[in-house]
Amino acid sequence: MKLIEFSKILKFHRTSIFKPLKTMPDTHKSEIPFPPVVHKLKWSWIRRRSLRYSFSWLLFLLFVLHTLHWIPFPFLDHLELLSYDARLRATMPGGVDPRVVIADVDEKSLVEEGHWPWPRDRIASLVERLFNDYHVGVVAFDVVFAEPDRSSGWESLQSLASQELKKDAAFQSILPSLKEGLDYDGRFAASLRGRRTVLGYYFDDQVHAVGQLPEPVLEPYADKLLSKVATTVHAEGYGANLPVLQKSAASAGHFTPSLDQDGLVRSVPLLIDYKGRTYEALSLAVVRAALDNGEGPTPIVLDITKSGLEAFQIGSIRVPVDSSALALVPYRGRRNSFPYISATDILHNRVDPALLDKTVVLVGSSAPGLMDLRATPVGEIYPGVEVHANLIAGIFDQTLKEQPSYLMTVDLFQTLFLGGIAVVLIPVFNPMIATLITLVLLAVAVAWNLAIWHWGNIVLPLVPLLLLIFLIQSSDILFGYFFESRTKKQLANLFGQYVPQELVEEMSLDPSRYSLVGTSRQMTVLFSDVRNFTNISEKLDPVSLSQLMNDYLTPMTRIIHQSWGTVDKYIGDAIMAFWGAPVEDPEHARRAILAALDMQERAAKLSQEFQARGGPEIRIGIGINTGNMRVGNMGSEFRMAYTVMGDAVNLASRLEGLTKQYGVTIIVGEQTRVSLLDFSFRELDRVKVKGKNEAVTIYEPLGRSENLNPSFKSELSIYRQALADYRAQNWDQASIEFYRLCELSPETKLYHLYLDRTEVLRNHPPGQNWDGSFVFTSK
Repeated sequence: MKLIEFSKILKFHRTSIFKPLKTMPDTHKSEIPFPPVVHKLKWSWIRRRSLRYSFSWLLFLLFVLHTLHWIPFPFLDHLELLSYDARLRATMPGGVDPRVVIADVDEKSLVEEGHWPWPRDRIASLVERLFNDYHVGVVAFDVVFAEPDRSSGWESLQSLASQELKKDAAFQSILPSLKEGLDYDGRFAASLRGRRTVLGYYFDDQVHAVGQLPEPVLEPYADKLLSKVATTVHAEGYGANLPVLQKSAASAGHFTPSLDQDGLVRSVPLLIDYKGRTYEALSLAVVRAALDNGEGPTPIVLDITKSGLEAFQIGSIRVPVDSSALALVPYRGRRNSFPYISATDILHNRVDPALLDKTVVLVGSSAPGLMDLRATPVGEIYPGVEVHANLIAGIFDQTLKEQPSYLMTVDLFQTLFLGGIAVVLIPVFNPMIATLITLVLLAVAVAWNLAIWHWGNIVLPLVPLLLLIFLIQSSDILFGYFFESRTKKQLANLFGQYVPQELVEEMSLDPSRYSLVGTSRQMTVLFSDVRNFTNISEKLDPVSLSQLMNDYLTPMTRIIHQSWGTVDKYIGDAIMAFWGAPVEDPEHARRAILAALDMQERAAKLSQEFQARGGPEIRIGIGINTGNMRVGNMGSEFRMAYTVMGDAVNLASRLEGLTKQYGVTIIVGEQTRVSLLDFSFRELDRVKVKGKNEAVTIYEPLGRSENLNPSFKSELSIYRQALADYRAQNWDQASIEFYRLCELSPETKLYHLYLDRTEVLRNHPPGQNWDGSFVFTSK
């Protein structure tokens, strides 16, 4: 090959090694043989290009097969769900929609009307008030009335009439006149009859049947047709309303949600199959009832194409669904996107009629313990009744996003077009131009997707295409990096005799040779921190602050070293140390606790010395934990450090932060406590710290058992009994005992903390499954 031909290839890389060849006369270029390194680089460049193209085309093929659903990648589906959530939140209209109102059984209603469930005559009064006084359009219940109301005593009177007072003519004569007033279910049924009322019920996967289902929403022939063109959600059992109520209501709809793989409610099955018949969702039943022109709920007409079910019509309204009859919920905003009106205010006529006139009213609850909470893309704690409200408003506005059957074709087209451009162009150009092409393709993909989302109400997959373009660019950069690194190493070996040996060693350095594998062993780790250090540092100039830290850290470090501890690092004012390495020590837990007690004592003396010189008060908190840790030389190729890592280390750091919460100076974990049998400890709590799902028991070391005075031992005995009553949920007894402890030791923050907690939990019991632990959501 002639040099003039090969220079065209090398021009891309502008390698300075070959620049001297260009200065020679053209007549001699063909006579100069290539040095061995040039031939080596040439073939390496060709192999690199082939490898780049091969890998890029492999990525392209895999993503195309994923688009065709031939090779599914679950992680891409999960990322696509997150992308959908981001687009949904970015385009929510916001504001409050006054057309759908939630009649809220809130805490105020429970205080005024009594605990739930209310007697059915009161619910009947609510329905009558809504229709007669407020002229609402539709009333729907996000509640199931599965059991008879026995609060009136009517059943007891019937029992007396058929047994003890069977022959009492006077009693028998007045019994029929009492029925109308005492048959609360009958009165509730009468309030539903002849009005646009919709009851709620649920389906599930358990084989059971409670109450009476409404009539199926489709004719039998339509059910058979639907089963052939769609894979609707199938239910095994249901929980529905009393027959007398179901027969009186205009219709009923299920409020069974559809949970995606991450547990979020993004869609609702508008149609569910049960034993071959089809039943509608609550939101759909409400819309059909609202469109009732006096001839009954508006019928549903299936919109079936060659590809299958795509939507159905309710009068003039088109409702898009997928092949499983699922409809995406068009969330208009976060929680409270619809008006909430207290149910008791409606009952007592304390509401402006204009707020309810011709509205759709959903009866639900926001009271703690009654609220139906869901995890949604717009909030992890979201009222289930608002999910129905969003869907009802979206159906009326016809703003439901859709995923039509032809969506895979559109997705395939965009993958082939934009992905094809990426796979063809990106590996050809230099990194700067390739990056520019990547950014343009990413921008086009996002703009096209958002345009389809906004103007077409179509949810087009986005993440696979973006990830494909990004991976093609990233792989091209990585291949280029490794190729250039290998080339530089070859050059360094070739010209090493002309440059310092240290530079050659740096160029040919293999970092993997210096990565040290750590060992795992049982150890104890300590974290200490100066309280309110930020306030202290703000009051001192840099020189004084530096001197203060030197005066503090020096004696603390000396104590750790004297106890055979290893100082891992200083983090500002904080100290991290561990025991049990590099020399194994079976007494590591004992030495750590003794060091912590000495550090507290020394810190108190230092504080007095600092204050005597006009300096700040010094108080420290210490967290200690024992457990299995990984210890060794860890870090990067630039800096290595002998340190410890592991879950037990993280817990020790959290324990140091908890000292402020409990008003103590030292907190240790369970493993540390069991290692010291001759020490006394005060159990502080069972906690779930941030980053851990399991509860851990934490303790305060009190010193050697023989050194505790009798009065303090008596106080500890009372505290242990109080803690036992607290965890057994004997709130009254626990409150008395903690109050007594507060009188015995008013300066102990721990007792006041538990006294306050007891009062809170008395009013809001944690439930039978409570393990006695307290959850900390911050570090």
